[in-house]
Amino acid sequence: MVAGQYGNCEQALQNLEKDEPGLVLMDIDLPGMNGIEGTMQIKKRRPKCIVLIITVLEDSDKVFRSLCAGAGGYIVKNSDTDDIVKSIAEAFAGGAPMSLNIARMVVQSFNQPQDSPLSEREKEVLQGIAQGKTYSRIAIDLFISKETVRTHIKNIYQKLAVNSKADALKAAGLNKWLNR
Repeated sequence: MVAGQYGNCEQALQNLEKDEPGLVLMDIDLPGMNGIEGTMQIKKRRPKCIVLIITVLEDSDKVFRSLCAGAGGYIVKNSDTDDIVKSIAEAFAGGAPMSLNIARMVVQSFNQPQDSPLSEREKEVLQGIAQGKTYSRIAIDLFISKETVRTHIKNIYQKLAVNSKADALKAAGLNKWLNR
């Protein structure tokens, strides 16, 4: 059953409580509030509602941002009716319909390092520690003094709120701040 059809997010949001949708097909490029912001608003107000992005182009960045905003999947508008129905059924069954391209972006995002509070030099010093180098060896390799290495270590501890090399390495490793 179709509860409503709207040309923009503002109208859809005004009628959200009245319509009580279990699924919303959301376009990204809408007049006024775009579909990414609309998706966030719907998910805030109705967390169990499934939002599927339905769009003409596979603009990977916009679709990816929609998924990050809470969309449960992605359908290309020019898909045939059977594919659209299958995608909707997949979403209701707990799946996340999307193209392989978008799925690859999602997987890659989990492999991206989080923003590090450490400077590049602090990362280099911590990398040296991870490799088991002495402060003297790190100083020689980075063309800095041993005292500068100690200062970087102190700053690393402070920024990561840790008290030991092991804890600093653990925090940096969990957040993927160290080079492999």
